[in-house]
Amino acid sequence: MPDLSYGEAVNAALHRLMEELPETLVYGEDVALPGGVFGVTRGLRKRYGDRVFDTPISESAILGSAVGAAMFGCRPIVEIMWADFSLVALDQIVNQAANVRYVSGGRLRAPLTIRTQQGNAPGACAQHSQCLEALFLHVPGLRVCMPSTPQDAYDLLVTAVHADDPVLVVENRTLYFGPKEPVTTDGPVRPMGGARTRRTGSDVTLVTWGAMTYRVLAAAEALARDGVEAEVLETPWLNPFDTEAVIESARRTRRLAVVHEANVTGGFGAEVVARVAGAGVALAAPPIRIGAPDVRMPAAPVLAQALVPDAARITLEVKRLTAGGEAR
Repeated sequence: MPDLSYGEAVNAALHRLMEELPETLVYGEDVALPGGVFGVTRGLRKRYGDRVFDTPISESAILGSAVGAAMFGCRPIVEIMWADFSLVALDQIVNQAANVRYVSGGRLRAPLTIRTQQGNAPGACAQHSQCLEALFLHVPGLRVCMPSTPQDAYDLLVTAVHADDPVLVVENRTLYFGPKEPVTTDGPVRPMGGARTRRTGSDVTLVTWGAMTYRVLAAAEALARDGVEAEVLETPWLNPFDTEAVIESARRTRRLAVVHEANVTGGFGAEVVARVAGAGVALAAPPIRIGAPDVRMPAAPVLAQALVPDAARITLEVKRLTAGGEAR
C-alpha cells in the first residue's frame, strides 16, 4: 500500500489501466512527452509507447476522435486540461458520446473516459475557474464523478475506464500536490455510486463533493466546538447519485445544507435539495445551499478567495440554519 499524493494516485491508476486493458489509449494536449501540465501522466509515454500521444490544441478533435475510437473497440482516456475547455467540445460530449448507446439501439457503446480538472486556483481567472458539473449532470447518458482523496482519485478512475459508457472524471488541481496517503492499488474494480459518511452528527447534514469536502470537514469541527454536531456526507459520484443516503441522513438530523464550489444558481445543490423535498422529509428548517455567488471569477487571488466558500463562511451559514435564522 504505497503512500501517494492525489496526482500520483491518478498516475498509478493510469499505469494499472494501461497494463490490464490493452485497448486503452491515453491522449490529449501535452500528456505524452511533457507528462501533462500537472505532471499526472509522467512516465506513460516511455512505458507504453504510441498508446500515449500528444494532440493539437483542439478539444473538439480530441473528443470527436475519442468517440469514434470508443465505438470501434478502443477505451480512450482523454485529458481536457481545464473543464472550461470542454465547452469547445460540447457537441462531441453531449450530442455524440452520450447518445451512442441510445441511437444505435444498444448495438454500439462508447467506453470513453474524460479526465479534466476544475475549480479556482490563485490567478486562474474567469476562463480557467468554472465548476461545470451541473451542466454535465443534466445530460442523460453521461456518468460524472469528483474524487477528493488519493484513494478515490485512484478507484474512481479505474471504475470509469472499466465502464461501457462515457464517464467524466472531474479532478481538482488544488489537490494534485496535497499530502500523501496510503492507497490500495491492487483492489477490485469498485461499483459506481455510493456516498461516504466522513463525519457523524445529529444536528445537521452537510452534503458535499470534490475539493470542498475538506473545507466542510473543517467547518464541522468548528461547529462541534460550539455544540453543533454536523454529519458530513461526501458524494464522490454525482451520477449515479446516492439519493437514499442523503435522504436517510436528513431524516435523522432534520436539517440540510449542500455545499459546492460552483455558483449557487443552477448548481447541483438545488437538485439535492429537490430530491430531499420530493421524498417528503420533514425538516426543522428550510434547507440551504452554500456556493459561489453568481459572478465571474476575478483574476486577483484575494478577490477570488472571497467568493469561494471557506470553512468560516460554511460555519457561519450552518450556525444560522441550526439557530433558526440567527448566527450564534
